[in-house]
Amino acid sequence: MMILINWDNTFPYNADMPLYNPGSLNTAYPMYPCPYMASMPMLYPGCANPWPGQYVPYFSNEDDGNYIQLKDYGTDPFAVNIEKAAEQNNTFRTALWTGKHLQLTLMSLNVGEDIGLEVHPNLDQFIRVEEGQGVVMMGDSRDNLNFRRRVGENYAFIIPAGKWHNLINTGNRPLKLYSIYAPPQHPHGTVHKTKADAQAAEAGHKL
Repeated sequence: MMILINWDNTFPYNADMPLYNPGSLNTAYPMYPCPYMASMPMLYPGCANPWPGQYVPYFSNEDDGNYIQLKDYGTDPFAVNIEKAAEQNNTFRTALWTGKHLQLTLMSLNVGEDIGLEVHPNLDQFIRVEEGQGVVMMGDSRDNLNFRRRVGENYAFIIPAGKWHNLINTGNRPLKLYSIYAPPQHPHGTVHKTKADAQAAEAGHKL
Protein backbone atom coordinates (compact mmCIF):
# COMPACT_ATOMS: atom_id res chain seq x y z
CA MET A 1 0.00 0.00 0.00
CA MET A 2 1.33 3.44 -0.89
CA ILE A 3 0.84 6.14 1.73
CA LEU A 4 0.52 9.71 0.45
CA ILE A 5 0.88 13.03 2.17
CA ASN A 6 -0.34 16.40 0.95
CA TRP A 7 1.90 19.42 1.49
CA ASP A 8 1.05 22.72 -0.18
CA ASN A 9 4.59 23.30 -1.36
CA THR A 10 6.67 22.69 -4.43
CA PHE A 11 9.59 20.29 -4.86
CA PRO A 12 11.35 19.18 -2.71
CA TYR A 13 8.17 19.44 -0.61
CA ASN A 14 6.16 17.58 -3.25
CA ALA A 15 2.41 17.41 -2.87
CA ASP A 16 1.28 13.78 -2.57
CA MET A 17 4.90 12.62 -2.49
CA PRO A 18 5.10 8.92 -1.54
CA LEU A 19 6.72 8.25 1.79
CA TYR A 20 8.60 5.43 0.15
CA ASN A 21 9.02 5.25 -3.58
CA PRO A 22 12.33 4.08 -5.09
CA GLY A 23 11.10 5.15 -8.52
CA SER A 24 10.40 8.72 -7.45
CA LEU A 25 11.91 11.65 -9.29
CA ASN A 26 13.44 12.55 -5.97
CA THR A 27 16.44 10.33 -6.70
CA ALA A 28 18.66 11.90 -4.05
CA TYR A 29 16.58 10.53 -1.16
CA PRO A 30 14.18 7.88 -2.45
CA MET A 31 14.13 5.50 0.49
CA TYR A 32 13.64 7.34 3.79
CA PRO A 33 10.15 7.23 5.34
CA CYS A 34 8.78 10.00 7.52
CA PRO A 35 10.10 11.47 9.77
CA TYR A 36 13.44 10.90 7.98
CA MET A 37 12.37 12.41 4.69
CA ALA A 38 14.56 14.58 2.53
CA SER A 39 13.99 18.23 3.39
CA MET A 40 11.20 17.46 5.84
CA PRO A 41 9.35 20.71 6.81
CA MET A 42 10.21 21.99 10.26
CA LEU A 43 6.52 21.92 11.22
CA TYR A 44 4.08 19.29 10.02
CA PRO A 45 1.52 18.25 12.67
CA GLY A 46 0.18 15.35 10.58
CA CYS A 47 3.51 13.58 10.23
CA ALA A 48 4.33 10.79 12.64
CA ASN A 49 7.15 12.46 14.54
CA PRO A 50 7.93 12.31 18.26
CA TRP A 51 7.14 16.02 18.66
CA PRO A 52 3.59 16.30 17.19
CA GLY A 53 2.41 19.85 16.66
CA GLN A 54 5.85 21.23 17.45
CA TYR A 55 8.89 22.24 15.47
CA VAL A 56 11.11 19.28 14.80
CA PRO A 57 14.39 19.90 16.69
CA TYR A 58 17.13 20.95 14.29
CA PHE A 59 20.47 22.56 15.09
CA SER A 60 21.23 24.31 18.34
CA ASN A 61 21.71 28.05 18.08
CA GLU A 62 25.17 27.45 19.50
CA ASP A 63 26.55 26.56 16.07
CA ASP A 64 24.08 28.08 13.60
CA GLY A 65 26.49 30.90 12.75
CA ASN A 66 30.08 30.95 11.64
CA TYR A 67 31.47 30.91 15.17
CA ILE A 68 31.25 28.22 17.85
CA GLN A 69 32.17 29.06 21.41
CA LEU A 70 34.95 26.61 22.20
CA LYS A 71 34.76 25.74 25.89
CA ASP A 72 34.20 22.67 28.03
CA TYR A 73 30.47 21.84 27.97
CA GLY A 74 30.72 18.72 30.13
CA THR A 75 28.71 17.20 31.71
CA ASP A 76 25.67 18.77 30.06
CA PRO A 77 23.92 17.22 27.04
CA PHE A 78 25.74 18.51 23.98
CA ALA A 79 25.55 18.60 20.20
CA VAL A 80 27.93 20.41 17.86
CA ASN A 81 29.18 20.54 14.28
CA ILE A 82 32.42 18.80 15.20
CA GLU A 83 34.08 19.41 11.83
CA LYS A 84 33.47 23.14 12.10
CA ALA A 85 34.61 23.20 15.74
CA ALA A 86 37.83 21.35 14.94
CA GLU A 87 38.63 23.58 11.98
CA GLN A 88 37.90 26.71 14.02
CA ASN A 89 40.20 25.69 16.87
CA ASN A 90 43.68 27.24 16.85
CA THR A 91 44.92 26.01 20.22
CA PHE A 92 47.21 23.06 20.77
CA ARG A 93 44.49 21.51 22.93
CA THR A 94 41.03 22.57 24.12
CA ALA A 95 38.67 20.33 26.05
CA LEU A 96 35.20 20.57 24.48
CA TRP A 97 33.34 18.08 26.68
CA THR A 98 34.48 16.28 29.82
CA GLY A 99 32.32 13.69 31.55
CA LYS A 100 32.89 10.99 34.09
CA HIS A 101 33.76 8.31 31.54
CA LEU A 102 34.72 10.14 28.34
CA GLN A 103 36.36 13.34 27.13
CA LEU A 104 36.29 15.19 23.79
CA THR A 105 39.18 17.52 22.94
CA LEU A 106 40.20 19.59 19.93
CA MET A 107 43.82 19.92 18.80
CA SER A 108 45.73 21.96 16.23
CA LEU A 109 49.32 21.03 15.37
CA ASN A 110 51.47 23.61 13.63
CA VAL A 111 53.53 22.70 10.56
CA GLY A 112 56.24 20.24 11.65
CA GLU A 113 54.82 19.96 15.17
CA ASP A 114 53.90 16.70 16.89
CA ILE A 115 51.65 15.70 19.77
CA GLY A 116 54.64 14.27 21.59
CA LEU A 117 55.61 10.67 22.23
CA GLU A 118 53.40 9.36 25.03
CA VAL A 119 51.51 6.38 26.40
CA HIS A 120 48.17 6.11 28.23
CA PRO A 121 48.23 2.92 30.32
CA ASN A 122 44.57 2.94 31.32
CA LEU A 123 42.58 4.57 28.54
CA ASP A 124 41.75 4.13 24.88
CA GLN A 125 41.90 7.06 22.48
CA PHE A 126 40.10 7.85 19.22
CA ILE A 127 41.40 10.55 16.85
CA ARG A 128 39.88 11.91 13.65
CA VAL A 129 41.69 14.36 11.36
CA GLU A 130 39.51 17.14 9.95
CA GLU A 131 42.16 19.19 8.16
CA GLY A 132 45.80 18.72 7.15
CA GLN A 133 47.97 15.62 6.96
CA GLY A 134 50.47 13.74 9.06
CA VAL A 135 51.99 10.44 10.14
CA VAL A 136 50.75 8.45 13.12
CA MET A 137 53.07 5.99 14.86
CA MET A 138 52.29 3.37 17.52
CA GLY A 139 54.09 0.53 19.22
CA ASP A 140 54.63 -1.46 22.39
CA SER A 141 57.63 0.62 23.47
CA ARG A 142 58.93 4.11 22.80
CA ASP A 143 61.79 2.59 20.78
CA ASN A 144 59.63 0.26 18.73
CA LEU A 145 56.92 2.26 16.94
CA ASN A 146 56.32 -0.39 14.30
CA PHE A 147 52.84 0.83 13.31
CA ARG A 148 53.11 3.81 10.93
CA ARG A 149 50.40 5.24 8.72
CA ARG A 150 49.91 8.42 6.72
CA VAL A 151 46.69 10.14 7.71
CA GLY A 152 44.79 13.13 6.37
CA GLU A 153 41.38 14.75 6.22
CA ASN A 154 38.58 12.34 7.19
CA TYR A 155 41.04 9.73 8.53
CA ALA A 156 40.44 8.25 11.97
CA PHE A 157 42.61 5.99 14.09
CA ILE A 158 42.41 4.33 17.49
CA ILE A 159 45.17 4.14 20.06
CA PRO A 160 44.69 1.18 22.43
CA ALA A 161 45.59 1.60 26.08
CA GLY A 162 49.24 0.87 26.73
CA LYS A 163 50.48 1.73 23.22
CA TRP A 164 53.20 4.33 22.81
CA HIS A 165 52.18 6.77 20.12
CA ASN A 166 52.84 10.04 18.36
CA LEU A 167 51.33 12.09 15.54
CA ILE A 168 53.45 14.45 13.42
CA ASN A 169 52.17 17.18 11.12
CA THR A 170 53.95 16.54 7.82
CA GLY A 171 51.88 18.99 5.76
CA ASN A 172 52.18 22.66 4.94
CA ARG A 173 49.26 23.88 7.08
CA PRO A 174 47.97 23.21 10.60
CA LEU A 175 46.75 19.68 11.28
CA LYS A 176 43.36 19.95 12.97
CA LEU A 177 41.68 17.06 14.75
CA TYR A 178 39.43 15.99 17.54
CA SER A 179 40.27 13.34 20.08
CA ILE A 180 38.11 11.21 22.35
CA TYR A 181 39.56 9.74 25.55
CA ALA A 182 37.82 7.05 27.55
CA PRO A 183 38.10 7.65 30.45
CA PRO A 184 39.09 11.37 30.46
CA GLN A 185 42.77 12.29 30.32
CA HIS A 186 42.81 16.02 31.08
CA PRO A 187 41.12 18.18 33.75
CA HIS A 188 37.74 19.72 32.99
CA GLY A 189 38.15 23.03 31.16
CA THR A 190 41.66 22.32 29.89
CA VAL A 191 42.99 24.85 27.37
CA HIS A 192 46.61 24.64 26.19
CA LYS A 193 47.25 27.44 23.73
CA THR A 194 50.63 25.97 22.73
CA LYS A 195 52.50 22.69 23.03
CA ALA A 196 54.81 24.38 25.55
CA ASP A 197 51.77 25.20 27.70
CA ALA A 198 50.67 21.56 27.54
CA GLN A 199 54.12 20.30 28.53
CA ALA A 200 54.31 22.73 31.44
CA ALA A 201 50.85 21.70 32.68
CA GLU A 202 51.69 17.99 32.43
CA ALA A 203 55.03 18.53 34.25
CA GLY A 204 53.22 20.37 37.04
CA HIS A 205 50.59 17.63 37.23
CA LYS A 206 53.33 15.04 37.82
CA LEU A 207 54.88 16.97 40.71
